[in-house]
Amino acid sequence: MSQLSVVFILILGGILLTPVAERLRVPAPVLTTVFGLGLGLVPSMPDLAIPPDVILPALLPPLLYAAARRSSWREFASNVRPILVLAVVLVFVTTVAVSLVAASVHPALPIGAAVVLGAIVSPPDAAAVTTIAGRLGLPRRLVTVLEGEGLFNDVTALTLYQVAVAGVVAGSFSVWRAAGEFLYAGIAAVAIGLLVGVLAKVLFDRLSDSRLTTALSLLVPYVAYIPADEIDASGVLAVLVTAFYLGARSTDPDDIEGRLVRGSFWDVTELMVTAITFGLIGLELVGVWKAVGTAAASLIWVAILIGVVVIGVRALWMALAYLFTRAGRLWSGRALGWRDAVVVGWSGMRGVVTIVTALALPFTTDTGEPFTGRDQILFVSMVVVVLTLLLQGLTLPWLIGRIGLRVDAVKEAAATRKVYDVARRAAEERLDELLAEYKLPAEAVDRFRARYRLMFADEEEELPDPAQRDERQEMIARRDKLRTVERELLSAARHALVAARARPGFDPTVIDQVMSEVDVRSAALGS
Repeated sequence: MSQLSVVFILILGGILLTPVAERLRVPAPVLTTVFGLGLGLVPSMPDLAIPPDVILPALLPPLLYAAARRSSWREFASNVRPILVLAVVLVFVTTVAVSLVAASVHPALPIGAAVVLGAIVSPPDAAAVTTIAGRLGLPRRLVTVLEGEGLFNDVTALTLYQVAVAGVVAGSFSVWRAAGEFLYAGIAAVAIGLLVGVLAKVLFDRLSDSRLTTALSLLVPYVAYIPADEIDASGVLAVLVTAFYLGARSTDPDDIEGRLVRGSFWDVTELMVTAITFGLIGLELVGVWKAVGTAAASLIWVAILIGVVVIGVRALWMALAYLFTRAGRLWSGRALGWRDAVVVGWSGMRGVVTIVTALALPFTTDTGEPFTGRDQILFVSMVVVVLTLLLQGLTLPWLIGRIGLRVDAVKEAAATRKVYDVARRAAEERLDELLAEYKLPAEAVDRFRARYRLMFADEEEELPDPAQRDERQEMIARRDKLRTVERELLSAARHALVAARARPGFDPTVIDQVMSEVDVRSAALGS
């Protein structure tokens, strides 16, 4: 079996296990990791010989960009305090704690290599947490904090990682030099990210074909990451800055097809890359276990201890945050509830960044000597990932249900109404402009107004007048009925087009064009 076949098997496993994970109410990465473990135990399974310097730039940029597309700079800014406390301060604290413990219990590991290990296992992975959060209906603000932490803790951890690895490879490690390199990496990354964002925006505005803009969107994270990495800046931060810049200055609002195509493309890309990465965790753990040989028996206890430290530091940190920030000064001006603290404290599963940074460790130093403790670091990192995924990943849904943390229905309804109002007012204002410009008949204007009121009718809006409530319910029922009818009409059209494509006398290219128009309308209706 070839190495390429293994990659395809990992992707297939990720695809087939995703619906299984949804039915079992567990994060899909957990099952994908277990699948990789089972795959690694197959005797004839070849090892994936991926060069270390290829892993980070190949897998990380698309994952970061896909995650950043779901967020925005405004969301980050409104929750900047808790995100930075978790993504910067807690990552530093975890790195220091792991480094000290690792150097103490495993004296053969130099302090520089121990810092590398600490940087590798310090950042939690947001993918598994947000999957659970979205399915179980956690408060949106809590999800935003977890997503923001997942993005920006990668910046901190990877910059620490690069500085620590450079110190080990060069043969010396200086705290002051590391601090200077950390500052340089951040400033240079912001500059590169903004430059790439500006250039990408210009290209997006000039390209009208959705295929071209989608292909360009795949290149953008690599164009941001690779130059930053080449000059020893933070490639992760460069990708995030580019993504946030483009998100704040989005392309043509009327580019409906482009948004639909890019959205679907990035959903698929994220699924495939995540499947490969988490499958690699399980697959590589088997190989690393064989590589460390008889030392695995003693290293497993070191790895479990490091895992306990990682979990314990986060839990203790959130307990202290709850005790000392009741006034809300640290938690974005609002008090931190105990349920929030419990969920955030237990949402520390390690994943993508830990595995790709561990696999990206160089084999040798500048002098040609072997990288001290590489196999041990890789083994401990793998075990920590598997331990946190299985322990926290499988119990987090139960914990959320047990403590009764749920979305605030009143706040969610208010947020929905706010968005509906923006869309409805814009449509009605534009209708007034067109009425004056085109001299539309009153009947047509009334129909348009009624149509857009139906389109943006809010089922959760509370109205004091019973007559208004009845009218609103009637409007919603009529809207739903019209949507059902239109879905059926579009379905009939799609079936007819598919049948026509198999018959002579119909141009398949024209059929595909018409089908694309029908699909766009169907997607707008959710059918």
